[in-house]
Amino acid sequence: MTQDAEILDHAVPDAANSHAAVQPLTSGQKAAVIVRLLLSEEVPLALDRLTPSQQERLARYMATLSHVNRATLARVVQDFTTALDSLALTFPGGLPDALTLLEPHLSAPAREGLMAEAKANVPADPWARLAELDDEELGALIASESAEVCAILLSKLSVARAAAVLGKMPEDRAEVIAHAVSLTSTVSPDVVERIGMTLLGQMTDKPKAAFNVSAVDRVGAILNAASGSIREAILDGLDKRNADFAQEVRRAIFTFEHIPKRIKPTDVPKILRMVDPEKMIVALSSGMVEAPIATEFLFENMSKRMAEQMREEAEARGTPRLHEGEAAMAEVVTAIRELTDAGEILLIPQEEEEV
Repeated sequence: MTQDAEILDHAVPDAANSHAAVQPLTSGQKAAVIVRLLLSEEVPLALDRLTPSQQERLARYMATLSHVNRATLARVVQDFTTALDSLALTFPGGLPDALTLLEPHLSAPAREGLMAEAKANVPADPWARLAELDDEELGALIASESAEVCAILLSKLSVARAAAVLGKMPEDRAEVIAHAVSLTSTVSPDVVERIGMTLLGQMTDKPKAAFNVSAVDRVGAILNAASGSIREAILDGLDKRNADFAQEVRRAIFTFEHIPKRIKPTDVPKILRMVDPEKMIVALSSGMVEAPIATEFLFENMSKRMAEQMREEAEARGTPRLHEGEAAMAEVVTAIRELTDAGEILLIPQEEEEV
């Protein structure tokens, strides 16, 4: 039916006014005349297979016609049949229509593969895909668009979702967009569809990020592995350059000292299994001086027998050199990060006021 629509829209040439009784019609109106003629003869037409835009155009062309005389009808039919006679074969307009024609003759593997390809290439409703964006992505999109475009975007969302998005905007911006909604009643469907495709294109055409994690998390991970003195020196420098960024980095950092506040007691045995026993003894020996609260937390959440044994070994070893102790404690932190990334443990969220 899509191929027929192209014939109706484009293959019927404008007839020369060789007779005064022939009414001048556009190619779109001629297509409407052919459809009207077929419907009057009760010829079944799968008009629902046309795109929404094509169906709307056909209806509008019909609405422009009131009466077509016999001479005009004869000329339109003659031009249409001439155009059909010049066609040796017509082929489906795209892979989905080709599959409809060939499906009974295809093997199951070929059919399934082609159907998957056809579905992947069918353009999705842009507004449905835009509605799948989270509030942060929608907020960023709204912040960069005009009030009129934002009004159309909100109008295409569910009422609850639109209210939630609107409620997160600054009051003055929300008021302007709410007023713009009242001006959208005269916007045509074609314009709405084009706006949707444009907005979706802006979201999908973003360049691929070079890194999978944010700058804050990357700097935090680097400083996690740095010695305490170097970490504090870098953070002091960040404070002078960008205090807000430095504060976010401090929240992203996880060190040996954070263990009591961020680790659940039941997760301590998992951490112990991840760290070499000799390295753990060195970390505990250093922690007795550098981070006594974190060290006691680990002792308290081991089995009693293990805690007594490791405490004795740590005390007998004595306080290690600073760099050796920091390296051992960093290994404990690395083990915690690996368990977290693997989903084996969950860190307790850091309090907002902590920096």
